[in-house]
Amino acid sequence: MISARRATAADAAELVRLRGVMIAAMQGREPDDGPWREYAQGTLERRLAEAEPTLAAFVVTQPDTPGRLAACAVGTVEARLGGPGNPSGLTGYVFNVATDPAHRRLGYSRSCTTALLNWYRSQGIVTVDLRATPAAEPLYRSLGFVRTPDPAMRLHLPGTA
Repeated sequence: MISARRATAADAAELVRLRGVMIAAMQGREPDDGPWREYAQGTLERRLAEAEPTLAAFVVTQPDTPGRLAACAVGTVEARLGGPGNPSGLTGYVFNVATDPAHRRLGYSRSCTTALLNWYRSQGIVTVDLRATPAAEPLYRSLGFVRTPDPAMRLHLPGTA
């Protein structure tokens, strides 16, 4: 049985490396180098070290290379306004599930995502959102996720990244 562990601030660089793997899979090319990696690592180091974190990451270490991650699942808790289906408004958002190419199809992402979902349950979260690539959708469906009728939209404001 594969066991994911809770990531610590010491895992931040590897989590950023796996984020690059995920971005490459989504875009069909390696992401540009630039300040995003440094910002992401700093954010992870800070948020994973918080006493009462609203960000959690679960990881599986490569069995043949200690210190190098094979897979991860990262998510946050967002405080939104409550509604009939989610009175507290607390919502989980999964945004970084990635597996190193050499370790795919071994159940690592499933283990990491399941651990993240269990963390959400322990936080009293009843709604969890994510965006899925077509390749990852079967995994998420098997964990109970369903498509929603509201399509996502995004706006990049001028002068911001």
